[in-house]
Amino acid sequence: MIRGQLDSLAIPAQGSTKAGCTTPPVLRERGQREVFCGLTGIMWLHRKIQDAFFLIVGSRTCAHLMQSAAGVMIFAEPRFATAIIDDRDLAGLADANEELDRVVMRLLERRPDIRLLFLVGSCPSEVIKLDLSRAARRLSEQMHPAVRVLNYSGSGIETTFTQGEDACLAALVPTLPEAPAGEASLMVVGVLADAVEDQFRRLLAAMGIEKVTFLPARRAHEMPALGPSTRYILVQPFLTDTAMKLEQRGAKRIEAPFPLGAHGMFGWLEAVAKSHGVSPLTLENVTRAPMERANRAVSRYRDTLAGRRIFFFTDSQLEIPIARFLANELGMNLIEVGTPYLHRQHLAADLALLPEGTQLSEGQDVDRQLDRCRKSDPDLVVCGLGLANPLEAEGITTKWAIELVFTPIQGFEQAGDLAELFARPLVRRARLEM
Repeated sequence: MIRGQLDSLAIPAQGSTKAGCTTPPVLRERGQREVFCGLTGIMWLHRKIQDAFFLIVGSRTCAHLMQSAAGVMIFAEPRFATAIIDDRDLAGLADANEELDRVVMRLLERRPDIRLLFLVGSCPSEVIKLDLSRAARRLSEQMHPAVRVLNYSGSGIETTFTQGEDACLAALVPTLPEAPAGEASLMVVGVLADAVEDQFRRLLAAMGIEKVTFLPARRAHEMPALGPSTRYILVQPFLTDTAMKLEQRGAKRIEAPFPLGAHGMFGWLEAVAKSHGVSPLTLENVTRAPMERANRAVSRYRDTLAGRRIFFFTDSQLEIPIARFLANELGMNLIEVGTPYLHRQHLAADLALLPEGTQLSEGQDVDRQLDRCRKSDPDLVVCGLGLANPLEAEGITTKWAIELVFTPIQGFEQAGDLAELFARPLVRRARLEM
């Protein structure tokens, strides 16, 4: 990115004086960013769709990134790999499409369990203008019906960190079967750990909502049907393209806070209940026990976190709902909440629950944000791996933002785990200073 491409712009609030941050001042920045590319989304996607395979069409740098991010054991056989673009491909001495076909055929011979193959674009494949969408259509026609081949871009030119999941699910939406006319269903959209998905399914069933599907499903042939009678609700705030494609096929979004923390999860279920005509009494009966457990789990960390000042660097798009959780349920003070992209519609419920006057920033100019962070002298900084070690060397306590994506944090039963993620670095710092 060009450093300092545009000066930071403070966009003032307009109109509403309502408490919360529905129309907050936002510091918009367009400069150098510190964030992983969208390829890293494969780290949780490949664990979720159990008969899918993610073939990155990229360089050795892409392969090293993925192996480092995954920490793959030598005995493991993961469901992702990299088809290396070498000098012959870059020089135009080899037909990249023929090479790709050969790699795919060899992969499918070795892994006959694959039912869904994603060709994932990278910076090198974008640079040489390799048309992976055409390659995916060609290979899908050849492999049909045994294997479906799709493509999406995880290139750092086009995507940041969590946008890889958005691009993958958006590629899936056009392939979803059409739901029978008039068949109403609830679709929960976004990758959840299997144990968390099971918890959500049990709570929704207890509320009397039986026709519940999840995108993505655990297997390729179980992907949910979709139609005008489908209502969907997001569990991740970074699924902008996926939501748009769902709505293009007639699905309607349920507006809700994201299910982080005890109150966030209750608000999420309350939104579902209202959209499906579930009575408040039923909702209370279903959520009373898990809500009490979640509140007890969170309360263990309140003494450690209450009153502490926290600064969020731009990273994953999870920052706003997590900031809402930390401020409202743990009493933390928000200095600045940075996010790569601020989607006001999807985050409306969480923005309304933030403390009034919360400073938000959208995009990033990393040097400016570092200056603001140092000046504010926070107790805890949430940032990417590239910034964590330098800040720690300066004596600033940090929390790796990447853990918030790799760790199951949604739902009642995970609320205490989410709080612990922020308490742990402060406890560690206190022990080191003893």
